[in-house]
Amino acid sequence: MISCQKSLFNLPPDLHYLNCAYMSPLPAIVEEAGIEAIRAKRDPSLIAPHDFFETVARVKSQFAELIHADSADSISLIPSVSYGIAIAARNLEVERGQNIVLLHEQFPSNFYTWKRLADEKGLELRVVGKNLNEMFTSEGRCRAWNEAVIDAIDKDTVAVALPIVHWTDGTLFDVVSISQKTRQHGAALILDGTQSVGALPFDVGQVKPDALVVAGYKWMFGPYSTGFAWWGERFLGGVPIEENWINRLGSEDFAGLVDFEAQYQVGAARFDVGEKSNFALLPMLEAAVSQILQWTPEGIQEYTAALLSDWEDEISGLGFGMASRNDRGSHLFGLSMPEGIQVADARDILAAARVSVSVRGSSIRVAPHVYNDHDDMSAFVDALKKVVQQ
Repeated sequence: MISCQKSLFNLPPDLHYLNCAYMSPLPAIVEEAGIEAIRAKRDPSLIAPHDFFETVARVKSQFAELIHADSADSISLIPSVSYGIAIAARNLEVERGQNIVLLHEQFPSNFYTWKRLADEKGLELRVVGKNLNEMFTSEGRCRAWNEAVIDAIDKDTVAVALPIVHWTDGTLFDVVSISQKTRQHGAALILDGTQSVGALPFDVGQVKPDALVVAGYKWMFGPYSTGFAWWGERFLGGVPIEENWINRLGSEDFAGLVDFEAQYQVGAARFDVGEKSNFALLPMLEAAVSQILQWTPEGIQEYTAALLSDWEDEISGLGFGMASRNDRGSHLFGLSMPEGIQVADARDILAAARVSVSVRGSSIRVAPHVYNDHDDMSAFVDALKKVVQQ
């Protein structure tokens, strides 16, 4: 098992940062890569045409390795989840009366685009899971939610768009079984891996989605406004949402850019965001993904599981609800409140103890990583004790 990696970060020594699902801290090597990249812009004459493409290619290859994709040609660079979702929606062939399956309290960037498409094209939005909090305890809700998603998919389903891990409480979705059901009915499966990919093992060949979008500033440890999308055969021949010079065939020849080209670059490069060669952010993203590949998602899960294992019984004993290990990853979980305690009060007590977590919906969302240690967890549990004693 990997050891604690706190020394690779520059977090304040008195801060217990259990909040990677909000935004990751930058590893020192990522911070240094960004500073070096900014300084490189001092002399633009040193930025050659090949520099517009080489870092892009390396970063895409890294991400392909991370998700076990066969080729980096299926990867595009995106600035946000909403950008990737917009590409998928533009290239989805729909008919009036069909339906799109979503989740209750799904992240807004994976909802608003589908709402617009449904309104414009006369589609039904099937939002699954609204009443599950009332019907099930933490122990039974994950299974019930997965079953409800699968039951919602039918012959009229054109797309299922959902996260691998729910952003509010860490509920883990059985995307393999969901994928099997979508393929039975010819529906597209569009996954948001923002709260999982990088920290939780994922094999695109095993899951077989039609698209996977991932923001880069959380579990990927990259800077804001970076991200990745993987595209399956359903989408690879599609139309991008912007037309930019660098995504056209032959754009490596700067002298020839005056000769407009109708064809796109091979594969998913057609979906790359304009100015994808971002000379400040991409070196940071490359350093970040390189570090993730060294730790491995399996190693991160093993470390965070061991970190939490000594405290799970004590947390439950205080009256906080937490899903079982089979229903969540060890990197992200939600705590429901003991009876009579308001989540806002718990948040304030934790903040006063310099324990950084998030409140999402009715849950305290806890997201540890390899920079956390026994002292961080001890401070967290001590603060929870104060919550129930108030």
